[in-house]
Order: sequence, then structure tokens, then C-alpha cells
Amino acid sequence: MVDSVAIVSGGMDSVTLLHYLVKREKRHPAVITFVYGQKHDKEVEFARAQVEAVGCEAHLVLDLSLLRPLFASSALVSEQIAVPDIVDVMGDPQPPTYVPNRNMIFLALAVAFAETHGVSEVFYGAQRHDIYGYWDTTPQFLERLNQVYALNRKTPVQIKAPFVQYSKADIVRLGLELGVDYAQTWSCYEGQEAACGHCPTCAERLQAFAEVGIPDPLPYQ
Repeated sequence: MVDSVAIVSGGMDSVTLLHYLVKREKRHPAVITFVYGQKHDKEVEFARAQVEAVGCEAHLVLDLSLLRPLFASSALVSEQIAVPDIVDVMGDPQPPTYVPNRNMIFLALAVAFAETHGVSEVFYGAQRHDIYGYWDTTPQFLERLNQVYALNRKTPVQIKAPFVQYSKADIVRLGLELGVDYAQTWSCYEGQEAACGHCPTCAERLQAFAEVGIPDPLPYQ
């Protein structure tokens, strides 16, 4: 029986979260994966594989590609904006890879799903970015959003982000303990056969594996 909702993109943070919920917390989450008009949705197949690997039966892949015009200022969506290298976003408080209000929208939909199905917790894989960051993955965002959802008069839903204070290396360490196959995750903002190795999320991922002291199993260009 479903007891929570988890947003899983197929990236290493949300995949680790899924394994953590199922294996450590003994949860039975319904999983939601969003397609929102991004330049590639390669990570969706990884999400499907990971959901199957942990034995979750409820997996909703929600196609929001009609919302693509809302996100057109993001390099992850617009064909006119190139994905930047990590050196281009260092010190930028809101880099071009930011997708406008994406987490707020995804969480609102996940909360609606949770409320409809009578569960009170929604999980997402926010983490402490060490090289760059987004406002909608911070403890302050999480705290204030939960203040809003606490206003629900009948079925309040709480949003939880167990990794919100974790570094990417912390997540890798936990995932290795849980038996996560990181070769079956995708982080790169480019959707090529191999990861680019120089976009912000590749740089952060590679740094995390280097800090842990093992090679990243993904192939890189």
C-alpha cells in the first residue's frame, strides 16, 4: 500500500532518495517522474529502471511538455540557449540552467497527488550544492513551503527533503551503502550517448566521486 510520494527524475540524487526510502525507511512510495519539455529526457528511462529495481509498483510519468513555453528562459529547455560549462556559472546566484519555478510546480502537483491518495508526505531530492545552486533546493524554501501546506484544513501534506543538508559526496556514500547502481543514473544536462563532463551537474557529480575516492561508472566524452 502506498504510504508516500517521491519525485524521481533519474538523476543520482533522486535515485538515491528512492533507494533510501525503500531500503532504509521501509517505505512504499508512489513515484512521479516529470517530462517538462527539456531538451532531452534521457533520465526518464533511468528512472523507470530504478523504480523497477526497487520493486515499486506505482510509477507515474507525467508529461508536462505543454508547459515548455513557461520554462523557455532555461538552458535546459530552450534550443536557443546553450548549456553552460561549470566555469561559466561559478558565483552566479541563478545560473541559466535554472528552470523557472520548476520545483514549486512539481511539488504542487505531487502534493495534489498525495492528497488525492490520502498520504501525507512528499519527498524530493534537494541537496546542498557545493559548486552552484538553486533557491528551490534550500532549507529556507522547504521550511516556507511547508508553512503554506500546513494551512490545509483537512489533509495537510508535508514536503520532506532528507538530503537537503547533504553534499553530493554524502549522497554518493549513502547510495553505495544502499547498493545504488550509479551507472543506471543520468545527471548530464546534455543528452548525448556519453556525459559531457563539463556542464555544472557533470562537474559536481565528478567532484563527488573523486571525493569519495571511486570512479564515476558513467561513460564521459
